Amino acid sequence: KNFSREYGDSIESFFDPLLYFLIWLEKLLVSSPWPVVIGVFGLLAWIGSRSIKLVIGTMVCFLVIGYFGMWKNCMATVAIISVSTLVCIVVGIPIGILMSKSRRAERAILPVLDMMQTIPSFVYLIPIIMLLGIGKVPGLLAVCIYALPPVVRLTNLGIREVDKETLEAADAFGATKKQKLFQVQLPLALPTIFAGINQTIMMALAMVIIASMIGVKGLGQPVLQSIYNQYFTKGVLYGLAIVIVAIVFDRVSQSYGQRI
Repeated sequence: KNFSREYGDSIESFFDPLLYFLIWLEKLLVSSPWPVVIGVFGLLAWIGSRSIKLVIGTMVCFLVIGYFGMWKNCMATVAIISVSTLVCIVVGIPIGILMSKSRRAERAILPVLDMMQTIPSFVYLIPIIMLLGIGKVPGLLAVCIYALPPVVRLTNLGIREVDKETLEAADAFGATKKQKLFQVQLPLALPTIFAGINQTIMMALAMVIIASMIGVKGLGQPVLQSIYNQYFTKGVLYGLAIVIVAIVFDRVSQSYGQRI
């Protein structure tokens, strides 16, 4: 209590830029005309997969979600998943690089990752609510903590699996450590890193319903209401919408990782 009273405002102000970005993205997706948004999703699916079938499937999926009146909640979910994945990439890849470069750092960070993956997801909510209360940022942080480990682990693994002969060739050409990292190791590790990003997206979506318990808007809130009020059809419908979003994100990110 003393800690949260003394430092709570400072912690909240630290996360204000993240909150503004999340609100801006959510408003942009919700207020933009739905044909434009679906067209953008189709374009992103094409850039990621180069598959016309996947593009048509993506657009049809979002049309079905809109037809059943779940568009606003779906866009809120897409916004928080996009922001949380971006945060996990920005935070997780440097940590993975650090682990790949230092055995000591790897030994220190691995137990933390193990703990993050094994602690029940509800437990994340307790300290976050204590410090930040209920709202978008606490939910976003809970999603990020739950979804961060895969991208860290697979970045570390991908860089460590780069062929030693390739690194010796880079050394023979006089490459610096920075050049080896950015021009040899990271490009060769990209398929593994994208597998980690794919798993991060899936874990973030799995956390959506639990995060709705602390005020995160999206597809999780109607599912939670359905559990409390026993609205079977509503719960199944919104649950299927989460599955549809998960399949679209999964197929597009997998295809992009394979093409890389």
